[in-house]
Amino acid sequence: MNQLIMESIILLFVYFFIFFMVGTLIKNNSIVDIGWGIGFVVLAWFSTLRSGNLGGANLLITVLISIWGIRLFYHILKRNIGKGEDFRYAKWREEWGKWLIPRAFFQVYMLQGVFMFVVALPVILINYTGRIGDITLFSIIGLFVWLIGFFFESVGDYQLKKFKENPANKGKIMSSGLWKYTRHPNYFGEATMWWGLAIIGLSAGASLAVFVSPIVITYLLLFVSGVPMLEKSFAKRPGYKEYKAVTPKFFPWFPKEK
Repeated sequence: MNQLIMESIILLFVYFFIFFMVGTLIKNNSIVDIGWGIGFVVLAWFSTLRSGNLGGANLLITVLISIWGIRLFYHILKRNIGKGEDFRYAKWREEWGKWLIPRAFFQVYMLQGVFMFVVALPVILINYTGRIGDITLFSIIGLFVWLIGFFFESVGDYQLKKFKENPANKGKIMSSGLWKYTRHPNYFGEATMWWGLAIIGLSAGASLAVFVSPIVITYLLLFVSGVPMLEKSFAKRPGYKEYKAVTPKFFPWFPKEK
């Protein structure tokens, strides 16, 4: 196995083990969400600096991951600070009982490490080649796709934040702004960004394996930890059934006429 890949795996193990220790001590496993975005930044810069490929598409991907990861880290940190454990992790804490610690270690922390490694393939594989990839027309297309994704995620998060800050909206469903065109603009944006990064990676000489990254993250958001869990939690809220009937689930489009 290439040394860069092995070192990246070790780095991720240590990174998530530290989060596991802290989360266990403070009895709050949802801190792993805070580490998600910034973990990619750490891995991207480690991979880039370790390979010495400080230029071209390699550096472009690393910078884009850093912009996304730092923004997401700040957003989740600010949202969660001073609050208790997220409802998803609290439910698992109750269900797992005496097996909480080992199951949290493998199913929360180490599993996220595996997903992070797979999703970070565009930057890992482009540095794995050992050369600096040129910025081409397809790199620019990938950048454009990434910018669309960043817009949907960052603006969607901001609009939802402002909506929740208004006491009059407590218990209501966000259905304006980008949320008028998709029930999950932030999740759509996150998946789209990784498709953009994969295009950049492929254009710079990485293998088709870079597309495992956006495929995995899109699948996770659509069918595992993103959309399904949120939609389940919103199902009984007033107005959600009507909102769901006219608003696309994931891919943005004009709402259906009522």
